[in-house]
Amino acid sequence: MNALKPNYRAAFAFAHDVLASGVCWVLAFWLRLNLEIPVEFFPALATAVTAAVPLHALIFWLLGLYRGSWRYASLPDLKRIAFACLIGALAVPALLAFFRAGAGVPRSTFILAPLLLAAIMSGSRIAYRAWKERALYGQVHLTGEPVLVIGAGDVTVNLLREIERSSQWRAVGILDDDPAWHGQVLLGVRVLGALDEVGRWARKLDSRHAIVSLPAASAGVRRRAAELAGSAGLTVLTVPSYDDLLSGKVTVSQIRRIELEDLLGRDQVILDDAGLHQLLKGKVVMVTGAGGSIGAELCRQIARFEPALLVLFELNEYALYCVEQEFASAKIPIVAVIGDVRNAGRLEAVFSRFSPAVVFHAAAYKHVPLMEGDNAWEAVQNNVLGTLRLARAARDHGCEEFVLVSTDKAVNPTNVMGATKRLSEQVCREIQRPGGTRFVVVRFGNVLGSTGSVIPKFREQIARGGPVTVTHPEVTRYFMSIPEAAQLVLQAGWMGRGGEIFVMEMGEPVRIVDLARDMIRLSGFSEEDIRIEFTGLRPGEKLYEELLSDRERTLPTPHPKLRIAKAEAALGEEWLAGVEAWLSQAHCPCDEDVRQELARRVPEYRPATG
Repeated sequence: MNALKPNYRAAFAFAHDVLASGVCWVLAFWLRLNLEIPVEFFPALATAVTAAVPLHALIFWLLGLYRGSWRYASLPDLKRIAFACLIGALAVPALLAFFRAGAGVPRSTFILAPLLLAAIMSGSRIAYRAWKERALYGQVHLTGEPVLVIGAGDVTVNLLREIERSSQWRAVGILDDDPAWHGQVLLGVRVLGALDEVGRWARKLDSRHAIVSLPAASAGVRRRAAELAGSAGLTVLTVPSYDDLLSGKVTVSQIRRIELEDLLGRDQVILDDAGLHQLLKGKVVMVTGAGGSIGAELCRQIARFEPALLVLFELNEYALYCVEQEFASAKIPIVAVIGDVRNAGRLEAVFSRFSPAVVFHAAAYKHVPLMEGDNAWEAVQNNVLGTLRLARAARDHGCEEFVLVSTDKAVNPTNVMGATKRLSEQVCREIQRPGGTRFVVVRFGNVLGSTGSVIPKFREQIARGGPVTVTHPEVTRYFMSIPEAAQLVLQAGWMGRGGEIFVMEMGEPVRIVDLARDMIRLSGFSEEDIRIEFTGLRPGEKLYEELLSDRERTLPTPHPKLRIAKAEAALGEEWLAGVEAWLSQAHCPCDEDVRQELARRVPEYRPATG
């Protein structure tokens, strides 16, 4: 029965419109003849109705007016109604003239009738939609928690439309710094004034919440809005992405508490889609470390460019399972491969079977303190030997492009992890051969919310009631989002011609203690509730990160967020053979010997003390 309901609705709507086409002619005669229809005009009226009703019925059906639902009637539906009535306005007099049957029909009714028909059909649909929404959502402007909306414009209009349908929220005012908006009314909600008046209006309107509706604004503007609302004692919420709001996909359930990522947001990356399609479309692409934060996001971004096959290479079984499940319903073919980049035999089997054309190498040990302790040799083995063997397999099997995901910790490294990544960069440069596989390095800073990131750690500490631990009051780091990092890795892969080290534009460094304070405030607490505790720099950690070593300089690229680091001259085959001999030794050297050897091979490596 439920399957037939749409057919019943379409039949009812069709009958309504056909009946309306007859009624509008009666009304047109009645209005034209001074609110009465003399008997002598009955034959002319009957002729007009007999011609118009079947003709309108045919026009309405052919134009597909009954494929939608009145409950969701919108501007496109009204446009189709207007078009149908216009065709009818031309067709009815033409039909009457063809059969010489228009005598006695007042000429003004040929204009009045289609206007009345359009009004009846449109009005019925709008009234039905309004009735249904009121039945579903009730008197929305009288219920719900009062909330101030920060930001005006198209995005806020979509947001207000969703709030109207919610029993949870009631928009009581809008604030925006643009004076041109002040005093205007959006869907019945007035723009009250500037952002710095949020405290006064919150008290006046008894609002305890504010929704920051500025998804397209800069991070500084969003931060200021959140700080002003937070200092006024309001719970600060935010909306989904700009694209989701404008596409109408936003719902009130997607409104959430503002997060640190929202305040540290960066400008959208503009990708060379045509170039990336050329690099990836129809090709076999392999991602190592596919279960990690960067690796998984690389897989998501690569999937957009329709590779022939996506090879997910990962050592961690559970991480590989998770990313495989994410792509289970994807339209592109994938294969999940468990393997270790240090295992030359496994790499040979994978490259022989799948012949990847492009390899993104994201697999690495990245946690600085863990690699400083008893794990220095494992860091060297995984990060350097793994890169060497993977790069050699790619070169020997005719891979077109090899992209190494590196880090700013490779610049003037003070820790084992950074030194191993710097050595990995040098390995990729030395294995490059003219006309062969293009080896490209991409270097960037910390990514928000990645595995091992400070932000998840702060969240856990705040949830436990504190304290929030920061190593040093002056420690700073560069931050970017995981999607932005992955997109720029792809862009660098397309732009690379072999041997380059691409450096991402990371913006301004951020003090970690400021992040901690922001997260405490955004969680609804103050530093009196949750204190910040300084624990001292950890082994291998430095106060600030750099994106270029003392011996490097950068050159611009066509992409505003990527520069190329010009490094020193090549070290030669002998150097590469020496590195491989050291990495392939049978015994496991002690940590101090590992550090000394790293310092010999990476001159800029200066182990941190204390």
